[in-house]
Amino acid sequence: MNQEQARTLIAALADGFDPDTGDALPADSVCQRPAVIRALYLAAQALAAGGAMAAAPARELPRQAGKPWSQEEDEALAAAFKAGSSAGELAEAHCRTRGAIAARLVRLGLIEERKDLR
Repeated sequence: MNQEQARTLIAALADGFDPDTGDALPADSVCQRPAVIRALYLAAQALAAGGAMAAAPARELPRQAGKPWSQEEDEALAAAFKAGSSAGELAEAHCRTRGAIAARLVRLGLIEERKDLR
């Protein structure tokens, strides 16, 4: 396994997906814990920088990154998605990463795969 393969695997876990199947991880998975998600993102960033953290400060994760989704938030996400909001707009409105938005839309049955969110 090379660094890029490791980074891709870690990024999938950080986004809440099984890197082998592409399926969303169970809500009770250790990889769904906020601290683990943050650690996975940092590891992916370090691998992308060639094994060393970049000189620039790390990008802050959105406020809701790694936190559980409420039914109300799911409903608001679904409504905004159906109304045509972009991935960036959804991520900003819900204080989540684009990967988290894509993962949730898959889980809600609104898109087939994460890559379907543009």
